[in-house]
Amino acid sequence: METDTKSDKIPVRFVEIDESHAGQRLDNFLISMLKGVPKSRIYRILRKGEVRINRGRAKPDYRLELGDVVRIPPVRTAPAPERVELGDRFAWLADRVLYEDDQILALDKPTGLAVHGGSGVSVGLIEALRQLHPEAPMLELVHRLDRETSGCLLVAKTRAALMSLHQQLREGGMEKRYLALVMGGWRGGARHISAALERGEPGRGKRKVEVSEEGKEAESIFTPKGRYGSATLMEIKLLTGRTHQARVHAAHVKHPIAGDDKYGDWEFNRELRPLGLKRLFLHARQLRFTHPTRGSKMTVEAPIPSELTAVLERLRDETPA
Repeated sequence: METDTKSDKIPVRFVEIDESHAGQRLDNFLISMLKGVPKSRIYRILRKGEVRINRGRAKPDYRLELGDVVRIPPVRTAPAPERVELGDRFAWLADRVLYEDDQILALDKPTGLAVHGGSGVSVGLIEALRQLHPEAPMLELVHRLDRETSGCLLVAKTRAALMSLHQQLREGGMEKRYLALVMGGWRGGARHISAALERGEPGRGKRKVEVSEEGKEAESIFTPKGRYGSATLMEIKLLTGRTHQARVHAAHVKHPIAGDDKYGDWEFNRELRPLGLKRLFLHARQLRFTHPTRGSKMTVEAPIPSELTAVLERLRDETPA
C-alpha cells in the first residue's frame, strides 16, 4: 500500500507553488516535501497518479509553475530532526562572506566544516546559515566542497538563481580553480587529465571513489605553479564536478595531494607534519560564473589560508639553494 490509511489521520495536502519552488521538477519538489520517504516510493505514487497538479496527472520531470496546486497524498514522513540551537556558535561566518546580494551568497569555507549535516555531523554550514538568516525564504547549496577542503562556496537565495547556476554547472559555464600541494616534482607544464570516476564497492571504512572505465566522465587540468622541495604547488581546474575529483585525479597520476588521508601517500604526509601541515592541502581559490539574473560575469576569490602559506614558507626554507 502506497499511502497510509485514514485511521492514521494524515491529511491530503494541497500546496500552492510560490516563487521559491517555481521552476523546480515535480519529483525533486516531492523529495523535499516528503522527508524520509524512499525515492522509490515517491516515484511509485507518481506513476499511480496519486500526486496531482491542478487536478491532473503529471510526470516526474514536470516543471512547477507559479500558482500550480499540488495534491500530495497522505504519506507518513520521518519526524523532523530536533532543532539544534546554535547561539553565537557560527556568528564568525559573517566574516567569511566574499560576496552577497539578493540572489547569491559566496563564502570562504574553512577546513573541517561540513557543508551540511548528516553522517555524525549535527549541523553543517548550510544549516548554520539558515538559522543565522531566518528572514531568508531560501538558502540552498549550489555545489559542495569536501569537509577537509577550504575556499569558495556558492549558496543560492532564490529558486531561479539555483536553477541558473546548476545549468551553468551542467553545461560547463562555471569555472572552478583550486590550489593543491602535491607529492613530487611535476614534470612539464599543464596536463589535461581525463579519467572516469565511480564510487567503489562498500568495504571497511568509507567508500572510496575510483578511476573506472564504467564511471562518469571526469576531466581536470593540472598546472604547476612552483616547486617546494619534494612537492609541487598546483592549480587544478575542474572541467567536471565529480566527488573527490581533484584528489583522485592527483593520486591517479602519482602526485597525491598533501595531507590526504584517504587517497594520499602516508609517508609524504608524515614528512609534512613537522612543517605544520595538519589538514588537506586543497583550497578552492576561485569561482567564475555568470550572475543568475544580471547576466554579468562574476569572479569570487578566497585567499589561501595562512596555515597553508606557512607550510609553503617552511618548505622553501628547507629547500637547498
